[in-house]
Amino acid sequence: MPSPRRLRLVMLAAIVTVVLILFYSSGLDDSKKDTRSFQDFYHKTMDGMSSNKKSSPPPPGQAVLDSKTGVRAGHIPADTDGDGDVDDDDRRASAGTKERLRQAEQKAKDLANEKSPLKPDPPSEVVGKGNSADGQVKKKPADAGSGVGKTKDAPLSKEEQEMDAELNAILKKAPVIIFSKTYCPYSKRAKGILLEKYAITPAPYVVELDEHPKGRPLQDRLKHKTGRGTVPNVLIQGVSIGGSDEIVELDNADKLVARIRGLAGKGVEVSERFSARAGHNH
Repeated sequence: MPSPRRLRLVMLAAIVTVVLILFYSSGLDDSKKDTRSFQDFYHKTMDGMSSNKKSSPPPPGQAVLDSKTGVRAGHIPADTDGDGDVDDDDRRASAGTKERLRQAEQKAKDLANEKSPLKPDPPSEVVGKGNSADGQVKKKPADAGSGVGKTKDAPLSKEEQEMDAELNAILKKAPVIIFSKTYCPYSKRAKGILLEKYAITPAPYVVELDEHPKGRPLQDRLKHKTGRGTVPNVLIQGVSIGGSDEIVELDNADKLVARIRGLAGKGVEVSERFSARAGHNH
């Protein structure tokens, strides 16, 4: 029979063996449970993130666009304040936006006009054909004519009033007035046609501006009234029909007699000298 000491060692070894077996078995069970718990937590977390992506709204400041239309998904265009419906606030905001756009557009137009103002009209063309002076302001053709006293003047100076009175006195001398200068070849040509080629009754009245005491201011006033600042300047009943070029042109076209009669009326007789029809009116 074994000794008591040996029995105690055997029993102790058996107890230790049982304890180790129990401890090892419980450790395996805990490891399996922890593994399952971690896997369950992982799967639950991933499922939750997927559901959040599908149902939760985008973070503030990030617009979700419809891939087909390019418009922000779930957004109503007229809903300016983003509260989900169209109300008075949206209408006021829309009206304010339109007003700001209109003001911005007007401001842009004003700036464009300031940078590129309207192009000014070109200056009057200066021509100088067949006249004694260097040039004259281009005016209408001879048929149109320009009259003395037909323009609206600003308040006149004393000198201008005196020149107007002098012009009116001259215009009363005869229906046809020739403003001329004694040394001007163009004046001589116009006078040759009106005084020598044609017989005009009452006879044309000639004003030699180079001999007139107020010739220079008279010529300046004529330029203001008729638009013609050179000589000769032929007026019929106060209407300028031009200078020597215009007189020659009308004569060559056989229109001079009709022009004089048209402006002077029946009180003036016109006939051509040195012609088979002399003594008879055209």
